[in-house]
Amino acid sequence: MIATPTHPDETASRQRMLAAARRLVDLKLNRGTSGNLSVRCGSGFLITPSGVPVEGLSAESMVGMDQAGNAVTAGKPSSEWRIHRDILAARPEIGAVVHTHSMFATTLACLQRDIPPFHYMIAATGGSSIRCAPYALFGTQELSDLAVSALKNRNACLLAHHGMIALGHNLDEAVALADEVEALSEQFWRILQTGNPKLLSGEQMNAVMEQFKGYGQWKR
Repeated sequence: MIATPTHPDETASRQRMLAAARRLVDLKLNRGTSGNLSVRCGSGFLITPSGVPVEGLSAESMVGMDQAGNAVTAGKPSSEWRIHRDILAARPEIGAVVHTHSMFATTLACLQRDIPPFHYMIAATGGSSIRCAPYALFGTQELSDLAVSALKNRNACLLAHHGMIALGHNLDEAVALADEVEALSEQFWRILQTGNPKLLSGEQMNAVMEQFKGYGQWKR
């Protein structure tokens, strides 16, 4: 049964999603109808609708879904709803998922490149690298399974020939991390032009991750 949302927490989440979707476009992380985002809501989640450009979005157009993959409010969910559902199910500490087709992250994803520890801010994603999940057709369970695997002990990953995913306890965190991953992707792409990237050691990255435990928005 399709219901109209009335819970005040859900109403606030819908407003935050609309603001976040607009923010992703302002940051040039998405354009047109590309990308999608979701937030945990009760026993299910809210996700952006399929095929709607940001200028056509409204708080009411966000689609509520349950863990079985059923829409519980009006609208057609993003074709990538399986990724959002499965990440939120596998990662109870995560409250929001952002998927973008941003320029430099997608460029590296099309090269099927992990991003190694060339810069200490790689640790902001939860580890010493940003993994690139193997290619699978968009909207499929296979792609979702590969994304969940690439995100093990990580809060961001690339999707081969597709884009990137960033996670957060809330939407603000997820959007901020997506922006950071895109900046790191651009930096690494530029370094690759030299043909000689220098990397931090495992010991150095472990020290960074220890430092991050109590530092600003990246603390864990």
